[in-house]
Amino acid sequence: MSNPGLTNATWRKSSYSQGNGACVEVAISSDVEHVGYRDSKAPNGGVIAVGVSAHRAFIEAVRMGGIDAQG
Repeated sequence: MSNPGLTNATWRKSSYSQGNGACVEVAISSDVEHVGYRDSKAPNGGVIAVGVSAHRAFIEAVRMGGIDAQG
């Protein structure tokens, strides 16, 4: 899958970014079916795109402590 609907997406830094340069940016695809993640230091580099339901499951797992969001 190559950046589904993310070519002209508006990217924003994660609320977990701490200003040390190690930031993740997030965007929602134009079809609102995918969420993209990329490294803010390399915005023209690779993008990881997942379905909205997978994104929600990931966020919920982080919130519930199932994934270490700091490490």
